[in-house]
Amino acid sequence: MATLLHDAVMNPAEVVKQRLQMYNSQHRSAFSCIRTVWRTEGLGAFYRSYTTQLTMNIPFQSIHFITYEFLQEQVNPRRDYNPQSHIISGGLAGALAAAATTPLDVCKTLLNTQENMALSLANVSGRLSGMANAFRTVYQLNGLAGYFKGIQARVIYQMPSTAISWSVYEFFKYILTKRQLENRTLY
Repeated sequence: MATLLHDAVMNPAEVVKQRLQMYNSQHRSAFSCIRTVWRTEGLGAFYRSYTTQLTMNIPFQSIHFITYEFLQEQVNPRRDYNPQSHIISGGLAGALAAAATTPLDVCKTLLNTQENMALSLANVSGRLSGMANAFRTVYQLNGLAGYFKGIQARVIYQMPSTAISWSVYEFFKYILTKRQLENRTLY
């Protein structure tokens, strides 16, 4: 449920971010981008990749959590507070999840950006919609290798992010649990 809500709120921001990042972007600010997309494409443009986003984030989070738990069992079986094990497990879990879901991210990015050069090379006229069409277009343009464009950048981005997230989570869990135990022994 959290992923559904998160993606519903974040998908429009992702569309704006990706359109601003394009080399041939006509937009000079986030507000300009929002206004132009709203006027020319409507509200649907902000959610064109929503199902793809969910299709990417649900497996990402599943792989991420399962891998983190598996690695914690291997390197920290007693589940002690161990910052090094949390950082390593978190980083590796994020890297694996990012690598495994890169093909979905590539398709989502194509749906969000509607990159004209890519669409014209694939003989797509108008707007590209739907994950199946995005998958076909990516394959048509670059074959299997196209699904893994940017995999290194995605892994490099996710590793520290997930390492930090898990270490902060485990730190606060440790502090709150310790405080709760101390309060129980006082009474």
